[in-house]
Amino acid sequence: MKILISNDDGVHAPGIRILAEELADIAQVMVVAPDRNCSGASNSLTLTNPLRIHRLENGYVSVNGTPTDCVHLAIRELYEDEPHIVVSGINAGANLGDDTLYSGTVAAAMEGRFLGLPAIAVSLVGSKLQHYTTAAHYARRIIEGLLQSPLAVDQILNINVPDLPLHEIQGIRVTRLGCRHRAEGMVRTMDPAGREIFWLGPPGEQQDAGQGTDFDAVANGYVSITPLTVDLTAYRQIGPLQDWIEKL
Repeated sequence: MKILISNDDGVHAPGIRILAEELADIAQVMVVAPDRNCSGASNSLTLTNPLRIHRLENGYVSVNGTPTDCVHLAIRELYEDEPHIVVSGINAGANLGDDTLYSGTVAAAMEGRFLGLPAIAVSLVGSKLQHYTTAAHYARRIIEGLLQSPLAVDQILNINVPDLPLHEIQGIRVTRLGCRHRAEGMVRTMDPAGREIFWLGPPGEQQDAGQGTDFDAVANGYVSITPLTVDLTAYRQIGPLQDWIEKL
């Protein structure tokens, strides 16, 4: 079996190394990741600049592009044989609720799915982020399950693991995405030359974080697994929208 690993924290991030080491016990691992932190890159592609690769001493491939670029390049050009699955992570921080729309980690998995391969995204949720091995353990367990019982071809699995020792994890819950309140305002400040600059402020507080959500599962010590689809069509609104259009 061949596994393609990517991420959005960069090719030197601890999460990608620990994940690759864990999965190397069950598969041939190929690591292709951005040469820098690309958190928040979502599904962006590099269209106006050429992509360049650099092969590191440990065999990883560094790319001057986004997570989506990395997965697309790896599958289309870098390897003669396609991988059997794409695994993105382990992300340094949560990808819960509507944060998944911005996530480069989730986007890398989605690109694998766009290209017809099973894919999962794995994130470690916490403040100090000490237990990457816990997330790697569950990533391996889920991948082995996918090999035995493949899922539908139109979805990826978004996995969030609490930053806890393995023995403190309460189990696995299948969840839906929660959501946050409106984001906080931006941080306005000055650069050393006295010019006004802005930084993104903190995310909004949890709004929908009740039972059944990914927020709730992780907060209670459970691994959250949310099936995500790349079809954004609001099917329930097609009829009402048609009625609305006819009244224009």
